[in-house]
Amino acid sequence: MRILVIDDNQDLNFRVTRGLRSIGFAVDGAFDLAEADFKLAVNTYDCLVLDRDLPDGDGAALIGGQGGGARPPALVLTARNAVADRVEGFAAGADDCLGKPFAMAELVARVRALCRRVGEIRPSVLHLGDLALDLSRRRVTRRGALLALSAKEFAVLELLALRAEHVVTRSELIERCWDEQAEPESNVVDAVMARLRRRLGPPPVIESVRGVGFRLTPVGGVTGG
Repeated sequence: MRILVIDDNQDLNFRVTRGLRSIGFAVDGAFDLAEADFKLAVNTYDCLVLDRDLPDGDGAALIGGQGGGARPPALVLTARNAVADRVEGFAAGADDCLGKPFAMAELVARVRALCRRVGEIRPSVLHLGDLALDLSRRRVTRRGALLALSAKEFAVLELLALRAEHVVTRSELIERCWDEQAEPESNVVDAVMARLRRRLGPPPVIESVRGVGFRLTPVGGVTGG
């Protein structure tokens, strides 16, 4: 999942960005409307986390389909905690509102909930042959044994699992699982994929499709949610 954090307070922006990256999200930052609008035009995001009080205007211009068609779900951060202010945020198109100061654990939980709303309804646990991915608790088991995956490894496996038996291109992996700090020309994807294959163990379930990308083919096939 890829998130865009928009807040002109650099300390808060960096803190939220670090917190979301630490649990496996790909996160970009923006400090005003113009920068956020540019990044929305060139990247695909699953969720926005934003302050409405930006130096060049109201962050509401980025949400609720205003000024440029459909936008991803948005969590608005507000220092104004009165009920009327939160109601105004929802009226402007916010999907959720969170008052400042806030606990990072609560922000993470709310972002995850918004990301789950994107696209098709999906089960909280994916059963793929002898693999099971618990998306809410971020846990993976194979043949009942719990696997120790890093946040990035889980993010890559989650995308492959959601597209099980279909090819996921390298560019899509970078777009969805890495942020603007990634180096697309490096071997970052291959390095994570090699570690993930070792964690999953035999028999192999991740196939390289030469010149295109990767495909997860579960042992026993996809068995449903």
